[in-house]
Amino acid sequence: MDDMYREIILDHYKNPSYKGELDPCDLSFEDENPLCGDHLKIFLRVNENGIVTDARFNGHGCAISQASADLVVESIIGKNVEDLKKMTKEDVLDLLGFEDLGPVRLKCALLSLKVLKGGIYGVKDAEE
Repeated sequence: MDDMYREIILDHYKNPSYKGELDPCDLSFEDENPLCGDHLKIFLRVNENGIVTDARFNGHGCAISQASADLVVESIIGKNVEDLKKMTKEDVLDLLGFEDLGPVRLKCALLSLKVLKGGIYGVKDAEE
């Protein structure tokens, strides 16, 4: 089963469905993981009811950070911004198919959550 998850990660890394920019967008935020150089920016369009109607990400980094961004962005379209504030690291790990990762890879996997919450809360360095 571990091989299946590796295939999913590689597929989202090589063929991301949500990579690009949204112009115009209602919310955007970017950050990086200085330990490995991963960089990520997330763009959201939100309607008057607080529902994410479209989302994209852009950036560069390892397969886990980029696959995580693609999966997170895919999972948030159609959800209320208030619900996204409740998103946890376990939610992201579930999307990736991992129960646990080592500390360095965990930072890669959670960069998308950090950037998403930074945009939603409108603060720099939002924590998971």
